[in-house]
Amino acid sequence: MTPRPLRSIDFVIPIYNEEFSLTRAVETLHARLMDFDLPSWRIVIMDNGSIDDSEAVAGRLAERFDRVIYTRLAVKGRGHALRHTWMRTDADASLYMDVDLSTDLAAIPEFIRLLAAGADVVVGSRLAGSSRTTRCLKREILSRGYNLLIKTLFQRRGFEDAQCGFKAVRLDRVRSVLPLVENNHWFFDTELLLVAEAAGLEVRSVPVRWVEDTDSRVRIVSTVMEDLRGLARVRRSLDHKVGQLRTVGAG
Repeated sequence: MTPRPLRSIDFVIPIYNEEFSLTRAVETLHARLMDFDLPSWRIVIMDNGSIDDSEAVAGRLAERFDRVIYTRLAVKGRGHALRHTWMRTDADASLYMDVDLSTDLAAIPEFIRLLAAGADVVVGSRLAGSSRTTRCLKREILSRGYNLLIKTLFQRRGFEDAQCGFKAVRLDRVRSVLPLVENNHWFFDTELLLVAEAAGLEVRSVPVRWVEDTDSRVRIVSTVMEDLRGLARVRRSLDHKVGQLRTVGAG
């Protein structure tokens, strides 16, 4: 299928209680996007249930920058935030990133180039040979172990790093599979990739430079348990979902 041109892109920052880091993130991202040769774009601050002063901070940023918009959900969960944004936007593509900007923004043009060339999902990879990653040994071991488990359980793999918070999608294609992605929290990323790939969508990886945020809010033990339960569920149900989605890949 010949890809349709990308006319507009949403750069989405999902947030939960990020009143102190949001301004720097938006200022940095906005400045970098202004330097790139991109289709029409905007930054979407997607608040999923913050209970701090994030709403006021985001509102000031939206007033300050014409290309920044703020949306709020009452419920918590990155998957909720992304699903809500992707199902309602009129943009052709979306690239989302963690608010800590751990992934080097220099990767953005390559992500957009691959989408324009026909990829349906583009994934940042911290595990590729040419990636440059700075993080503690515990997180390195957990990440490599988790992705090795995915490789063992699932045969189709166009990606090697399911958890990197830096991914881009063609929205017309990804909307086809979103209804079958059940998780709305941290496992959302992995389930989306597995379902999309099984449905025949083209998933590509890009090596990235990534520096760990030592102030991360991720709770490792609970996230690991959520991921393991999610993998077991998807392992049981994926063949059935492939049957439901067999026409998606032919698009």
